[in-house]
Amino acid sequence: MRGLLRLFRILFIERRSLTILTTLFFVALIVALSNDFWLMSRLANLILIAIPLAYVWTRFNLNHLEVTVERPVDRLQEGNDFEERITVTNTSWFTKLWLEVEDPSDLPGHSAKRVISLGPKQRRTWRTVSQCRRRGRYSIGPLQITSGDLFGMFRKTKAFGRSQHVLVYPRAVELPNFSVPPALLPGEGRFRRPSHLITPNASGVRDYQPGDSFNRIHWRTTARTGNLAVKLFELDPASDIWLVLDLHEDIQSGEGDDGTEEHGVRIAASIARYFLLANRSVGFMAYGQQLHIEEAQRGVSQYTRILEQLALARAIGDVTLADLLNHESPRFGRHTTLVAITSSTDESWVVSMQMLAGRGVKLASVLLEPSTYGGEASALLVFGALTAAGISTYMVKRSDDLARTLGTEVGAATTTGSGT
Repeated sequence: MRGLLRLFRILFIERRSLTILTTLFFVALIVALSNDFWLMSRLANLILIAIPLAYVWTRFNLNHLEVTVERPVDRLQEGNDFEERITVTNTSWFTKLWLEVEDPSDLPGHSAKRVISLGPKQRRTWRTVSQCRRRGRYSIGPLQITSGDLFGMFRKTKAFGRSQHVLVYPRAVELPNFSVPPALLPGEGRFRRPSHLITPNASGVRDYQPGDSFNRIHWRTTARTGNLAVKLFELDPASDIWLVLDLHEDIQSGEGDDGTEEHGVRIAASIARYFLLANRSVGFMAYGQQLHIEEAQRGVSQYTRILEQLALARAIGDVTLADLLNHESPRFGRHTTLVAITSSTDESWVVSMQMLAGRGVKLASVLLEPSTYGGEASALLVFGALTAAGISTYMVKRSDDLARTLGTEVGAATTTGSGT
């Protein structure tokens, strides 16, 4: 049965023009032989010649083509444009008619399809631009050129070059502030070291010197004294910030950009950016398809590694946040501040957080309200449990401005410190 369906598809869908001409050839041949009708005889001869010529034309039209595809960037951020430059050259002395050029991809919104004709020794170059709408890892290419005859009987596709993967990072929001309790490092919050980097801790001002960056100018002091003054910064003792993103499949609500999965990923990227720009050591942990851990480090390279993990993060895990925290608890000590990002309404993970607090780990959480993302459960009970446990908590709803919501602490405990 499957073979018959395949045959039907070939004869009446994929090769419909060839089937019609073949049928017409046999009809004309039978009429010409039975009635000696010269017109049917010539028609049969014409079809007999046209079919092989169309087949040869289709194959020949793809010969002597040179293709160059330039994709200068293979890592972009959500919202950026992916550009590629395509060049097709006809190296023969014969014209190439009706070439369908396509660069296939699973990148959402990517469209690189064009029909061209090339004269002898002619070259065509064009540029395509596609906006990266969703984070993830996508495949581009190889470029395909399809040729066909004038009657649509035959089609042949030839691939040029190789495929390339493009990684789209999630878009991070610039946070003006994000307060978490300081870890219990000796003297943290009291004894600090001067730093030439911009950190959240401004200790004073000094006179402007040639070479100082303009973004370090303290305009209030400058206006009061009439002389340019720049801010002095101090570096905290190096406590570690750990971001734990909950990718448990059963707790997610909403779909696409309006789902808790995408908002959780964006929040994690934004918080990581905030602390790494402040020269803090940031680690990342999540359990999706498997356990992903990035040990706490500083710098731009660490931010890139975290973004790579977030770009591929999928909420398909079967490990709850409570189990993850219990299993990985030895990683967190008195010199650690842990930030949990979740939409879970199960209070068991709050108990796990309290156990970590008993060992001296400083805690904060970002709680996504699932009811605003289309979920049935509400996070109010969990929010109350976190507040009662003295855990700094940010409540995020679907329509919230992340920069404003995360910049203003919602449920801070009275015992939490200030600043980062």
